[in-house]
Amino acid sequence: MTIHKLFIDDFEEVDYQLIAIHTTLDDFRIAYYINQKLPILLSKCKKDILIETDKQKTAFTHFNFEDEKKSVFWTLIENKKEISLLQKNNTVNLFDAQQEFTNTYYLLPELKKVDYFLKIEGDEKQINTISITNKLKTIDQVTTVYPVKKSQLKSKNNLIF
Repeated sequence: MTIHKLFIDDFEEVDYQLIAIHTTLDDFRIAYYINQKLPILLSKCKKDILIETDKQKTAFTHFNFEDEKKSVFWTLIENKKEISLLQKNNTVNLFDAQQEFTNTYYLLPELKKVDYFLKIEGDEKQINTISITNKLKTIDQVTTVYPVKKSQLKSKNNLIF
């Protein structure tokens, strides 16, 4: 019987850059403004990203663009998802018997203040994150934009979809 050993170096890690975006804009509006500032054409995906947290499945919308010439794949992902649940009130009172509760779920819980992420997959030499962040900062409704270090992410498995 032969024994095969696997080394960590045998697995290729997907190269990607992650940019955090803080804004109050809706997902389709921020995608529109990003398309205006960068030479890309983000379009909404029909399938959402499903993440299971606290026995609750949450769907996050995202937008994609594939630059075939440069072999770069762009993804705009929302980080926050608010889900409203109606719960029956067991106490008797004069008001409505159902109460609405809102839960907020995060794609990357360690970065709760971030509204959207721009994930750029491809050769690191072709991606100039400083130039991209500077262009995104020119969008009026964007509060702040900055690159995220992959080493500070605890739930980076949520970015695999």
